[in-house]
Amino acid sequence: MSRERSMASGSTGSTGSDDLLAGLRVLELGSFIAAPSAGRLLADFGADVVKVERPGTGDELRRWRLHEGDTSLLFRVMNRNKRSVTLDLRTDEGRELCLDLIRSCDVVLENFRPGTLERWGLGPEEIRRVNPRAVLVRISGYGQSGPYRDRPGFGGVAEALGGLRHLTGYPDRAPTRVGISIADQIAGLYAVIGALMALHRRDRDGRGETVDVALYEGIYSLMESLVPDYDAFGVERGRTGSALPGVVPSNTYRCADGKYAVISGNGDAIYRRLMRLVGRPDLAEDPALADNAGRVARADELDEAIGTWTATLPCSDVLRALEQAAVPGGPIYTASDILDDPHYRARGMHERHPVAVASGDKAEVVFPGVVPRFEDRPGTTRWLGPDLGEHTDDVLDSLGVGAARRERLRAQGVL
Repeated sequence: MSRERSMASGSTGSTGSDDLLAGLRVLELGSFIAAPSAGRLLADFGADVVKVERPGTGDELRRWRLHEGDTSLLFRVMNRNKRSVTLDLRTDEGRELCLDLIRSCDVVLENFRPGTLERWGLGPEEIRRVNPRAVLVRISGYGQSGPYRDRPGFGGVAEALGGLRHLTGYPDRAPTRVGISIADQIAGLYAVIGALMALHRRDRDGRGETVDVALYEGIYSLMESLVPDYDAFGVERGRTGSALPGVVPSNTYRCADGKYAVISGNGDAIYRRLMRLVGRPDLAEDPALADNAGRVARADELDEAIGTWTATLPCSDVLRALEQAAVPGGPIYTASDILDDPHYRARGMHERHPVAVASGDKAEVVFPGVVPRFEDRPGTTRWLGPDLGEHTDDVLDSLGVGAARRERLRAQGVL
């Protein structure tokens, strides 16, 4: 086995030969959520993902949210199935070791501000020099070009610039945010899609590619007809609370026990079944309400009819009746609800792994399962996000960096 191949495949035996992405080598230079979410998805399906972190501190995500010791459960989730290597990319030796890693990689992931890799001597030209076949995937707030290129950009800002925040919340209150890092994770999905497209092209012509993903553009791409509706008809959408504008009835309704049910009765036939269920056959048969356009004009009336019915029953009875009538509906789940749900368990979405949670003691904790599912070769969680630098010695040893040199590099702060 050559030194380059040995570096990437490692000696852990963690990737099965029949995994969907077995043999794919990925170097992750990112931090926080965006690039790491892309690396996680590739690692879940067998890619060997080596994550480079700063010596001493590592990825800041290690100390976000709840954690015991130096590593949060959020980091364990976002960086499962990866190998962690500490390397100071700002040093000459750190840069050279990084280029040695890149020589045998198929994909390089990064989410620094534009120009950072170039300042470190690790930009596209240097990557192409050592590995012309490498696919470089770059995630940033505003992309690698344009007047906003050099602005710092995090996911929350991208949600605002991309149009999402303007639509989130109620019209009489300040815009709200979704309670997760949605812009970063959407960018991560696009990064994986772009990487796989570029690898497909490389199989044809042998050339690498640079994939440029901007956080705000990932959000904007999901905004449906927000801009076309405005440009064509002058309609400026705004915040509408729990309702979906232009799609009726589709809303959240309070039940007798104080819980809420989400009901989507906006298909024409579904609408008629829903109106009969709530005791309003007159609305079911009203020709003016036969299609969505007519229902949009009377959205308040329809929401009142549905809400009057749900207010008489506990949420469980509402959902049971909706299921029997073949009307889409569901509860609003908390974390405890998700843990108790049998469908999550049946689909393998609950995985138990030992992890330190208190004073170093380990407990079996539920972590999210792997998505998407495959019939023959599903992805697996082989290990949770690793401790800082857990695999440094193994990876550098495969590069021919002996123990004495590693000790010297650690003393110098390079590792």
